[in-house]
Amino acid sequence: MRAMMQCYQLTGFHQELGRSEKPRPEPTGTEVLLRVAGAGVCHSDVHLWEGSYDLGAERKLSFADRLKLPLTLGHETAGEVVALGPDATGIALGASCIACSWIGCRECVACEAGDEHLCTAPRFLGVNRDGGYADYLLVPHPRYLVEIGDLDPVASAPLVCSGLTTYSALKKFGPLLARQPIAIIGAGGLGLIALGILKMLGGKGAVVVELDPRKREAATAAGALATIDPRAPDTATQLRQALGGAVLGVLDLVGSGETATLAVETLDKGGRLVIVGLFGGAMTLAVPLVPMKALTIQGSYIGSPAELSELVALVSEHGMPATPVDRRPLAQAAQALDDLRHGKVVGRVVLVP
Repeated sequence: MRAMMQCYQLTGFHQELGRSEKPRPEPTGTEVLLRVAGAGVCHSDVHLWEGSYDLGAERKLSFADRLKLPLTLGHETAGEVVALGPDATGIALGASCIACSWIGCRECVACEAGDEHLCTAPRFLGVNRDGGYADYLLVPHPRYLVEIGDLDPVASAPLVCSGLTTYSALKKFGPLLARQPIAIIGAGGLGLIALGILKMLGGKGAVVVELDPRKREAATAAGALATIDPRAPDTATQLRQALGGAVLGVLDLVGSGETATLAVETLDKGGRLVIVGLFGGAMTLAVPLVPMKALTIQGSYIGSPAELSELVALVSEHGMPATPVDRRPLAQAAQALDDLRHGKVVGRVVLVP
């Protein structure tokens, strides 16, 4: 009789996650089975639960035809290799790993370039196939496992998405990071991790714009040069002063119409805006400002499998970012998702089976 496992699944949009028991997977071919040590709860999970992205002007990008329910959520997973398919090579039983969830078709132009996170037919763990809100996770090939050695697997789980997303976004600023501070909008889990990774990359630091006073305090503790409340009437002036007079780089980890508009209007000539957040809405863009200021507006979506390996090497050298990690039992998956949705989480929540 096959051993059983528990998992927490999305059974319908806007419905509480349901606990389910199913047979523990048995890896075949190149598959690898991980015993989950920690599964991060990400804001993208909230969007999946909601069933859509807000595109502004009463438009929605629906997941109704994109997701197959029930779906075990969780795309930030760390664990121990406990079983291998007969064709799985290059990884050993007992290895401590994080699972790269960004699995592509391996056939499209993006995948051929190594950018599986940009695949047109993605097979992402926790999105297009079952993820890590479970006792065990089945990974299709050892290439999607990154060994983490002595790093704490629970604290390392958010590297798969939160860490990778901010790492890839920060790289898009290039040499600017070493020349002067940038602005970071949002001090949620991504914002706090970004502060740590920015330091590892040799950056000059960042000024953080954040609504929540608790998160502003956390940003200060994580090394922000200054924090600013965006509700202040002189937000742009404060930001420019805190950055030393010029605003040349803004990393928008919120991604609302308001935050993107603030960034475009505040950036100086030659400035760059990198938008990561998926909060939603539509930005008001004064089109002449883009050529007149020679602005670069760039989206950044997660990061490649190769960049995840780069990030793990960076963290192994410098240590984990000083981001609060709230470790909760797997049974609290539904409550953790609800707390994140209502802005009650400072740092990251990681579910522990």
